[in-house]
Amino acid sequence: MQPCPAPFNLADYVLRAGRATPDKIALAVLGPARAERWSFARLERAALGMAGGLLAAGLDPGDRVMLRLGNTAQFPVAFLGAIAAGLVPVPTAEGLSVPELDRMTPLVAPKAILAAPGVTRPGTPGCVVLDDLAALMDHAPVPYAMGDPDRPAYIVFTSGSSGRPKPVAHAHRAIWARRMMWDGWYGLTPDDRLMHAGAFNWTFTLGTGLLDPWAIGATALIPAPGTAPEALALLARRHDATILAAAPGIFRKLLGGGPMSLPNLRHALAAGEKLPDAVRARWQAATGTRIHEALGMSECSTFVSASPERPAPDGTLGYPQPGRRIAIVTEDGQALPMGETGILAIHRSDPGLMLGYIDGARVDLPLVGDWFLTGDLVAFAPDGALIYHGRRDDLLTTGGFRISPLEIEAVFQSAPGVTDCAACAVTVKADTEIIALAYAGDARPEALAALAEARLARYKHPRLYIPLPALPRSANGKLDRRGLAHLLKDTS
Repeated sequence: MQPCPAPFNLADYVLRAGRATPDKIALAVLGPARAERWSFARLERAALGMAGGLLAAGLDPGDRVMLRLGNTAQFPVAFLGAIAAGLVPVPTAEGLSVPELDRMTPLVAPKAILAAPGVTRPGTPGCVVLDDLAALMDHAPVPYAMGDPDRPAYIVFTSGSSGRPKPVAHAHRAIWARRMMWDGWYGLTPDDRLMHAGAFNWTFTLGTGLLDPWAIGATALIPAPGTAPEALALLARRHDATILAAAPGIFRKLLGGGPMSLPNLRHALAAGEKLPDAVRARWQAATGTRIHEALGMSECSTFVSASPERPAPDGTLGYPQPGRRIAIVTEDGQALPMGETGILAIHRSDPGLMLGYIDGARVDLPLVGDWFLTGDLVAFAPDGALIYHGRRDDLLTTGGFRISPLEIEAVFQSAPGVTDCAACAVTVKADTEIIALAYAGDARPEALAALAEARLARYKHPRLYIPLPALPRSANGKLDRRGLAHLLKDTS
């Protein structure tokens, strides 16, 4: 792809397309009775007012601003407004506790906190708290702060699935790199109405649900806070959604809610965790549309995906997006031949790769040679598609074998009486771990054991079947494997 233009500002780029259709709806927050609608003109005016208000409050370009905001339109206005002013916003999840925030805040050292009523705030002293968001948005607008596309634009925290969340700094150019997803994943056009089921602060929602549709001039549809997953199909139909994006767990819940009629839906998008093949097949049978899956991470958005123009062959994720430079390597960065499983790596030259992990003023981009190792285990299929084998740190070990939990879970996801499942290691004695299958539903353990006998090698059999009311999932529907491990430890 063409290099990012310079000078550049992420917020200016995101809102530029909407200037051609200022009265078109850019954002609709969908409630059960009514929708809150923002035109492109209103959105840009509020963002530039926010930029002026933040600068008038004494902040200087380069200062970091932590966002403690709910799932309302104020969130993207604050995010874009801070970037427009040359500040560096730090979106954080609404549900974080004070102790969690107190661990995270020193890592990013914010100069100020933008806080909505009722949302927890860190107890860290020394930060200016700005909570009159309406006054900030009503401030006189200021021009965009243009500059080097490689300078910091925003910081997001990783999910923390393999430990404590880490702050990831992204450059302004990261939004330019996302253009590779328009055709490589979304099939996005200016006429689309893209509905995303996640919270605003999640990078999947922020990028796929808001910034990318706006950058092409399309409409973003976001369910209001508290919307039940089962209600999403009704909202999508009522508001003429043409693309639906969500974590796989949301699609599973939608499929459990009965028949669906989505006459305007062209296709759906899934990310956040591996989409089970059984869910993909059930969705296509129920709606007549495909789910196109993508693999990505906080450090580099998405880079492997299926798309309407190039659907994923069975058993694969899809293909590297055109313009991405990736490889499958060993721990020491050596390329592996076709067909061998290794670590998916991203070249340091990829414009969407993070600037690095943040610890105060220090920025660290860990590389092995010229490669950033993602931790995802994959192999190339003969046609260049990627076969996913899970996260390196999620592998289960038994009898000297290393097994991906996805391989085990695939056997049970469509089993009668199973509505959700996950494989996990459980310690039964001080020096003994076994594979367990946690599941929701009314299936009987002996029926599941018989299924394992028929479809899995002996060393892959779960030795324990643990029924649960529900598996632990985030607010966005993503499986919390770390939380599940703790839960199984308490029940074993």
